[in-house]
Amino acid sequence: MVSVDRLLAFAAMSVLVIVIPGPSVLFVIGRALAHGRRTAVATALGNVIGSYLLVVAVAVGIGSLVERSVAVYLTVKLAGAAYLVHLGVQAFRRRKELKAAAIRAQEQTGPSRGDLRTLLDGALVGVTNPKGVVFFAAVLPQFVDHSAGRVPLQMLLLGLVPITIGLVTDTLWGLTASAARTWFARSDRRLSLIGGAGGCTMIGLGVTVAVTGRAD
Repeated sequence: MVSVDRLLAFAAMSVLVIVIPGPSVLFVIGRALAHGRRTAVATALGNVIGSYLLVVAVAVGIGSLVERSVAVYLTVKLAGAAYLVHLGVQAFRRRKELKAAAIRAQEQTGPSRGDLRTLLDGALVGVTNPKGVVFFAAVLPQFVDHSAGRVPLQMLLLGLVPITIGLVTDTLWGLTASAARTWFARSDRRLSLIGGAGGCTMIGLGVTVAVTGRAD
């Protein structure tokens, strides 16, 4: 249904957009620094789930409404920004609770933070990501072959391309950041610093998302 040339062209466009770190990447890095590898991987998975919900929204016609409506677009953007700031403040406030011994024990028994909660956090950030809203609402439809019919299904299939690329790249970012956290975990003081850095990253990201983007 989707021609190979359109699929490859959309894949190339997706790579160009995804390689530029955006809210999803920085969020995964922040969670990796604050909570470790497993949380980073679960966050990356949650992000792509949220992003694919945007694909579904575009396929059924909701995404274009969000992209065209200033009020709806700003609501989505500010909701995502506020949640990022909230998570960042929590991570920063709890930075001194991070202890090297606890981190080593956590690596043996698994994190105390629930995987489902982490997935939901990542999904919420993914579905409210302004970069994703604009990309899927404005770029995805351009690669659909209307003459072939079944347009929603074409969008759903094409949407799997950036989702797959994003899952791979976000996971790599998270694993890289969590590796640095493992080194910092040898010292309580260094671990507190890295936890604070993760929190500040998310706060800064939330502020950036809130003040940038469309001005209309």
